[in-house]
Amino acid sequence: MSTRRSPQQRKRGLAAHVISYVVVNLAQVVVWRLFTPKHFFWPLYSLGVWGIGLAWHIRAVCSPSRRIPHSPSQRD
Repeated sequence: MSTRRSPQQRKRGLAAHVISYVVVNLAQVVVWRLFTPKHFFWPLYSLGVWGIGLAWHIRAVCSPSRRIPHSPSQRD
């Protein structure tokens, strides 16, 4: 069983990640604005930490593969 994903599947996964990032963090900003606008901007934590994870996901999907193809004489 192969665990490799096609480029189309990888892009769909990235799209789902971006959409969830935007929706969840937008909801947090709205809650902050409605209930604690004069206090510290606490959504900053999830925006930053999750943003780092999202940046790595974007990098993994958009960068060319670095795998070296095996020659027929090599075995795993």
